[in-house]
Amino acid sequence: MSQWIDALTACRVLLGDPTKEELQSISYDSRKAKAGDLFLCLKGTKLDSHDKIPELIASGVRIFVVEKELEELHLADAERDKLCIVKVENGREALAELSAFYFHYPSREMLMIGITGTKGKTTTASMVRSILEEGGYRTGLIGTTGIDYAGIHEESRNTTPESYTLQETFRKMREKGCTAVVMEASSQGFKMHRTDEILFDYGIFTNIEEDHIGENEHKDFAEYKYYKSCIFKQSKIGLVNRDANFAEEFLENAPCPCYTFALENMADFQAKEIENLRQDDFIGTCFTFLHGEVKERIFNHLPGAYNVYNALAAVSLACLLKIPMEKIKHALSKIKVNGRMEVVLQRDGHTVIVDYAHNAMGMKNLLQTLRSYNPGRLIVVFGCGGNRSKDRRYGMGEVAGEMADFSILTADNSRYEKTEDIIADIESTLSKKSSAYIAIPDRREAIAYALAHAKRGDLIAVIGKGHEEYNEVNGQLTHFVDREVILEEADKLAEKK
Repeated sequence: MSQWIDALTACRVLLGDPTKEELQSISYDSRKAKAGDLFLCLKGTKLDSHDKIPELIASGVRIFVVEKELEELHLADAERDKLCIVKVENGREALAELSAFYFHYPSREMLMIGITGTKGKTTTASMVRSILEEGGYRTGLIGTTGIDYAGIHEESRNTTPESYTLQETFRKMREKGCTAVVMEASSQGFKMHRTDEILFDYGIFTNIEEDHIGENEHKDFAEYKYYKSCIFKQSKIGLVNRDANFAEEFLENAPCPCYTFALENMADFQAKEIENLRQDDFIGTCFTFLHGEVKERIFNHLPGAYNVYNALAAVSLACLLKIPMEKIKHALSKIKVNGRMEVVLQRDGHTVIVDYAHNAMGMKNLLQTLRSYNPGRLIVVFGCGGNRSKDRRYGMGEVAGEMADFSILTADNSRYEKTEDIIADIESTLSKKSSAYIAIPDRREAIAYALAHAKRGDLIAVIGKGHEEYNEVNGQLTHFVDREVILEEADKLAEKK
């Protein structure tokens, strides 16, 4: 791999001759770098790996891709003759370019499906994967719940992993026989160039609302919207929810041809005659799918209008791929998504579900859906993440006050803030709408309280964590799974009876 320099679209050689340097491996984490690596220096919000160059040289690293000029690197004269240093304008762009080159552009060998949107990415991705598998594609999945392919599961801290991890994962998927990849493409993924060097065969847009705006995310909604729209620049064909905010703007500006789906507006693919269904071990929906001469009644194992949107996106894509309708219907009829409207417990006449809803939009959609099943009382257990925009707390407090019969405020990844302070922010809006709430900072105790006070016909929603298996406090992750805690506390209650 001596011609790695050609993979960089814009660069300038500061030292050495890159054409004489073999690319053995790539590193961008100074803690993991080793002799023989090409090390790519990145300037982060907290750390600048350019500062690590002296110790990396001491450990045997000789090839560097940097964002700074030579005089800014403060190299000893004796070291310069041994080094190869190339300057780029954007290190993250370069990382994506080099990673794709290093792994021989694996995404070009598979059907690539990208999904973006404020809500619905994870569920839609799971539905698409299920349908593709039913249709004969061996499919890898990358997203919020981790990385899955060929019976292998890997955790991922980011919805869209770093570009090197993505390209490495694509290569591993291909080597295991995958013929398709379904991945969630987050706005942060586009902003941080993680998805560079990927051309999606189909890019799906689910919806957009104000979210992920703050110091550690996007500076404002305009930036957030721009990076959501980037999926169309990286897709051969777009698939757009025409009922979503800004859908017409996205359609008008998309550089690729687009199909549309909708429940309300005219679209290429439509869902009508939506019906709620409830049985002993699940709640779901049924709808009529319309496309040209096609009219099919489809059962969806997940409840709510927003899950009809998710299912409609998946079915629309499957039709474009010419997957037989019977296979589509069979895949949707059996799907369950971990931590997404997941029925965890039905006991003593009440039902407990777990969901990932962690902002006002998600919470409103969830509670509207659950209310449509006419519960005795609708009880919600929730908190809000620390070191994120306070608007999220105010919004969730307002929604809970308006839509829940009783709210239990608790911890949810407080990070470096005090749980009590986060709860106080939620209370500031909730208390203006309702007095039916209690604050229990310990999440296990909050869940136990909800179960102990549940009555026949009640529906309890434990939200915010969904599939997550940890609670984050002061930089430390401790094992915590809502599903497990619900079942454990329910068993304790049963033993007391």
